[in-house]
Amino acid sequence: MAFASSISHSLQGTALSRDVLCPTTKIYPSQLSIPQSSPISKKERKLLSFHIRASVTDGRESSIEKQEPSVEKVPFPKGDSWSVHKFGGTCVGSSQRIRNVAQIIVDDFSERKLVVVSAMSKVTDMMYDLIYKAQSRDDSYMAALDSVLEKHKLTAVDLLEGDDRAIFLSRLYHDINNLKAMLRAIYIAGHATESFTEFVVGHGELWSAQMLASLVRKNGVDCNWMDARDVLIVNPTGSDQVDPDYLESEKRLDNWFSQNPSKTIIATGFIASTPQNIPTTLKRDGSDFSAAIMGALVKARQVTIWTDVDGVYSADPRKVSEAVVLKTLSYQEAWEMSYFGANVLHPRTIIPVMRYDIPILIRNIFNLSAPGTMICRPPVNEFEDGQGMESFVKGFATIDNLALVNVEGTGMAGVPGTASDIFSAVKDVGANVIMISQASSEHSICFAVPEKEVDAVAKALQSKFRQALYAGRLSQVAVIPNCSILAAVGLKMASTPGVSATLFNALAKVGMLELQNNSSLHFKISGHYPLIAGVCTLGKYANINVRAIAQGCSEYNITVVVKREDCVRALRAVHSRFYLSRTTIAMGIVGPGLIGGTLLDQLRDQAAVLKEKFNIDLRVMGITGSRRMLLSDTGIDLSRWRELEKEIGQVADLGKFVQNVHGNHFIPNTVLVDCTSDSGIASHYYDWLRRGIHVITPNKKANSGPLDQYLRLRALQRQSYTHYFYEATVGAGLPIISTLQGLLETGDKILQIEGIFRLVTCISQLTYIGTLSYIFNNFIGTQSFSEVVVEAKEAGYTEPDPRDDLSGMDVARKVIILARESGLKLELSDIPIESLVPEPLRVCASAEEFLQQLSQFDQDMANKRQDAEDAGEVLRYVGMVDVVNQRGAVKLGRYKKDHPFAQLSGSDNIIAFTTERYKQQPLIVRGPGAGAQVTAGGIFSDILRLASYLGAPS
Repeated sequence: MAFASSISHSLQGTALSRDVLCPTTKIYPSQLSIPQSSPISKKERKLLSFHIRASVTDGRESSIEKQEPSVEKVPFPKGDSWSVHKFGGTCVGSSQRIRNVAQIIVDDFSERKLVVVSAMSKVTDMMYDLIYKAQSRDDSYMAALDSVLEKHKLTAVDLLEGDDRAIFLSRLYHDINNLKAMLRAIYIAGHATESFTEFVVGHGELWSAQMLASLVRKNGVDCNWMDARDVLIVNPTGSDQVDPDYLESEKRLDNWFSQNPSKTIIATGFIASTPQNIPTTLKRDGSDFSAAIMGALVKARQVTIWTDVDGVYSADPRKVSEAVVLKTLSYQEAWEMSYFGANVLHPRTIIPVMRYDIPILIRNIFNLSAPGTMICRPPVNEFEDGQGMESFVKGFATIDNLALVNVEGTGMAGVPGTASDIFSAVKDVGANVIMISQASSEHSICFAVPEKEVDAVAKALQSKFRQALYAGRLSQVAVIPNCSILAAVGLKMASTPGVSATLFNALAKVGMLELQNNSSLHFKISGHYPLIAGVCTLGKYANINVRAIAQGCSEYNITVVVKREDCVRALRAVHSRFYLSRTTIAMGIVGPGLIGGTLLDQLRDQAAVLKEKFNIDLRVMGITGSRRMLLSDTGIDLSRWRELEKEIGQVADLGKFVQNVHGNHFIPNTVLVDCTSDSGIASHYYDWLRRGIHVITPNKKANSGPLDQYLRLRALQRQSYTHYFYEATVGAGLPIISTLQGLLETGDKILQIEGIFRLVTCISQLTYIGTLSYIFNNFIGTQSFSEVVVEAKEAGYTEPDPRDDLSGMDVARKVIILARESGLKLELSDIPIESLVPEPLRVCASAEEFLQQLSQFDQDMANKRQDAEDAGEVLRYVGMVDVVNQRGAVKLGRYKKDHPFAQLSGSDNIIAFTTERYKQQPLIVRGPGAGAQVTAGGIFSDILRLASYLGAPS
């Protein structure tokens, strides 16, 4: 009564026109005026109620129903000639964006176009805020309405000219004045009915549609705008939804078209009318639904939903950086993903177009080059041609802020009607059940509801089952708060072997990685769910607490309930498992010097080919030197890594570096590549392998260090199922280690290994010289040994201190590595080294002092050279492993001029394997044994070998 009186009083003297309040009935403000002194009788109250209802009735159909018989009806053409476009609020958020929309409409060469448009960005929220402020008696509603007016006025002034601008602004001011009167009434009453609210909030669509239609006409296109309330009829339901009346809407569309024939129609989204012609809406985000209904009414060829993303993603890209745009989705998959919270479409959008197999295309208005996502009926052969599991799992979605309610008890088993009683109580409090899971033993039923509704649900159930709880037939009604749902969506998932196992294995692997990092377990089973006991065993190493599972017989989704704080990690884990290749490898490069830098350049040049042809996805997540490091969560751009290191590099911290590379639990594999010769870095290999990190290196220090540490390292590597590759430690790019391992693995017996291992010095980025090779190739004729060494030093062919080249230690390390690979348990100190540095000069204070005094020992080397020449031989510096006698040595040897060792030149390495199979003629491996390109290539080969072990195709 008070509300009706307030409305009536507030409308006195206002200029509400039939366009706004009551276009059908002849009711004017004077009729609504009731003297305040007059008592309001039942009859008068009833009449006033009718007046108020009529004031928000949209009767544009009146002009349709009463059209003159002489008007010839234009038949409405339906079918593939129509394309339907829907533009959301962000698409029309500014005058420039509205211009872009108009251009897309003009550029569409379809014979007929029906365009559904939302209100400008944020306008619908502003209109709801007007209602809230008015009914809260907040005087600022007037200023807020002025903001709405100003937004649209400025847009129209920018877009329109001449009569178009004048006509629109006249309508805009007229609408705003009427809204002021209506809001004033709501302000006085302190309450707004649903009809009033929906009438007010629908104005944004009216204004944007009119402006867009004027702009399209300005571009020379025959165009009319449609107030969808004249055509779209819906029946409100009790669940804050509406059901379209297709038959009545189709009839009204025919009538509308007969009066407004046009090949381009700009229609309002979101708003509609009830069968009683009362304005209503399709509820929040209903413009997608409008477009689908319109597409079904005109039997369109396609419905295109224009938005601000490139399409439907496999997961929320804000939570999963690896999410990809899906090329296609079935209607059912899109429905499931939208239901489970994915930002796809209004959940009910699929239903109208499904009836006629009308495809929906999701496209990005801000990226017209993106093809978008097509939602349609899948072709019959979609799952043929040997497509992998990824074909069956299309996407993942989550719902947060849920609670689980668990009703359990032995008295539930075999008792008819228990489930009915439970959900009847839930219905009585108006709660929305998101998911249900029941144990096959009928011992328990659990279901998920929004967290804000769980208290009411729990109270209702406890009241409903008070007697059963008291008698012990039910043991508890338990609430488990702070839950989230994770849903995996895809056709035919349940009938594809291994999908569920893969899903739960992905959840388990997150915890296994954390276990390796933290050396502790954090798994517990909450609640008592016999249904998931087996699953919990699957995930018992995980830090992902699986609380409940549901899978419908429709086979479209598998739903898992997890703790809210675990949801994002769980989402990333399962997405990675299904969308990242098993050979996706997170890499960390230690030592971006000459060799490391060359490796990074090789990775840059080859990464795309490896990914496309071999399904090997190599991602460098970190690069660290001794002073600076560069980190990334998704992968460093290797085309710019040097620049990025300077721009955003940070102080080197090996612990932080390793954590960053290995900390992404959602990339299946991690490898650290040590390109240094640092014994300190090598000392970390054991810890890295223990944590499940693969190691690849050319660094000789670990394998030639103390024997006990070497044996401990290799034992761990074999037990932990991690890989440790070090081919480049001996022969750079030559397959020396792998050849030796192949001989041993096939049962051959190694007798002796002998080789010339070139210690190579870098002359320039492209030039390398074998230091000892240069010395002995030039140690001929009458030139003394010291003169050759000085010449090599001055030419830059040696290290700054030539003793580093001449000491033989580098060769000894290679010998000890081969010896240990052959099964010999030798220390580096067990290898006798014939150093080319005379013993008295080993303690010289500087390289200069060494070179000055080296000439004193020339005669000794000259004698060795002469003896060799007299015997028809040459001098070569070699390393040797005598497996039979279990020893090794580094020495200056003499070889006949026809021996393979005598014919070596440049920076080549040569290794001879004498075995039981190759006893008469040794197996020879020869080729470039050093240099940045070759060594980096050897490391790269080990990386690809690792990938092949992880499942890459051969």
